[in-house]
Amino acid sequence: MNALGIISFEDNTVSIDGLDEFRPVAAIGMFGRYRVIDFVLSNMTNSGIDHVQVYCKEKPRNLFEHLRDGSDYNINSKRGNLRILYGEKDFSAPVYNTDVANFMLNMQYIEGENVPYVLVAPSYFIYSYDFNELLKEHEKARADVSILYMNTSQGRTRCLGCDSLELNKGRRVTVLRKNMGRYQRAKISMEAYLMRKDLFISLVKEAAETSSLYWFKDILADKVDDLFIQGVPVSGYVACLNSLPEYYRTNMELLDPVNVRKLFNKDRPIYTQTRDSSPTNYLGEGTAVNSVLANGSVIEGTVINSQIGRNVKIGKGAVVRNSIILTSAEIGQNVMIDHAVVDKYAVVKTVKELHGTEEAPVYVKRRDRI
Repeated sequence: MNALGIISFEDNTVSIDGLDEFRPVAAIGMFGRYRVIDFVLSNMTNSGIDHVQVYCKEKPRNLFEHLRDGSDYNINSKRGNLRILYGEKDFSAPVYNTDVANFMLNMQYIEGENVPYVLVAPSYFIYSYDFNELLKEHEKARADVSILYMNTSQGRTRCLGCDSLELNKGRRVTVLRKNMGRYQRAKISMEAYLMRKDLFISLVKEAAETSSLYWFKDILADKVDDLFIQGVPVSGYVACLNSLPEYYRTNMELLDPVNVRKLFNKDRPIYTQTRDSSPTNYLGEGTAVNSVLANGSVIEGTVINSQIGRNVKIGKGAVVRNSIILTSAEIGQNVMIDHAVVDKYAVVKTVKELHGTEEAPVYVKRRDRI
């Protein structure tokens, strides 16, 4: 696919409380060994996109360390490249730190790419998709802009704050507005936009002139009457990680083999940074049921319906249920955890019980000791 891939950052409606205090949403751990960004980046490289720009709102160190030169993602360094970009200026307030502002600050790198198309997509939507299919639909319809969307029957409780679409019979977008939970059934924009590069540049510049607070989605909403913007549906498993409960719910949904098969396709592998370490080690009465455990973990207690990251230690007599334990965390002896998210390097030892709910999981801060 002859296109520039742009992985944009999320707006202020997305907040994975606690986890995004220490790293961008794109760098948050998922499914034991992955990061959130791995899914959209793998979708791009599996679609033949070799030129990718990753935009970071703040705290870029984690992304630099994880993505490196892009070789883990099958990007051919001889004909392609991976750039991590962010606005190298201080914004007077966070509200001015928009995707449009960052595109403008890095416009020379966009204009310098010798490709006909631009594909813009954020990282916080999790799915598996061949963007060549989007290009086919785009060219077939002769659209100006094509937007991927998901159908949901839970619009009142999920994807709140995301854009929703209204389409006519020809799949043309007639309305693009925020999902405020008014309708149970909704067409949720996945904010994956395909268009010609010259149109993208023109829209970015017009957005910057219109308002210093505009996001790219805002200028698209303004243009629904002037441009042919079509919606293209995506089937299969799609998740929107725009809050801590949604992040928790998605990880729990991925304990279901049906969802795993929909997301992880052998023809479109999800790439990530690999690390050589020993497999999970079960000691004594250590056991795991319906869980995902990454390599390097040591399990002496019981793990049920949970996601366990790399190099995690679960102490003797400990019981971890319905929880997400991120890299190098430690759960001490006889500790009982249910519906919790334990961040990297945290140690839960003194407090013997932590209980949350699906809508309000307990969050244990990175490097915390409790």
